[in-house]
Amino acid sequence: MKAARFAAVAIALACFGLAGCHQQSNAPAAPPSASAPDAPAGLSVSNGRLVLPAVKGNPGAVYFDIANHGDADTSIAGVSVDGAKSAMLHTTVQSGGMSSMTAMASIPVPKGQTVRFAPGGNHVMAMDLDSSLMSGGKTDVTLTFATGDKISFPAAIEAPGAAR
Repeated sequence: MKAARFAAVAIALACFGLAGCHQQSNAPAAPPSASAPDAPAGLSVSNGRLVLPAVKGNPGAVYFDIANHGDADTSIAGVSVDGAKSAMLHTTVQSGGMSSMTAMASIPVPKGQTVRFAPGGNHVMAMDLDSSLMSGGKTDVTLTFATGDKISFPAAIEAPGAAR
């Protein structure tokens, strides 16, 4: 199962390139979520949210904070979002005064640090969203690490434009 998920993410990362994100967040912080049973020791996720696209059929964006209070560096190697056919790790890069998104094969989470997934930086693109995902609801997001360990957390579903 883990190999199939990694393969799906690798194929998605190789096949998709999307235009830039230009959003900022003023959302209040949410309390840290409970970890899935197979979550790596010392990792916690908070502030999970999925912002729905303004245009049906476009991808949504997932934002969150991940803290590594464990004894070792780790890296996120894959992601899945309940209600999305696929999901990809992305970051926003600036070049020549323009912003664009770049797919990432992995995103490091160094020990002793918190990595923020936010508009204008690291984020998850959630593709082909199910119509049952509605503003005000919740969905689950699962991060898979290079070690194969996983952590799941709830993401509040927000209306289009909520990240601005």
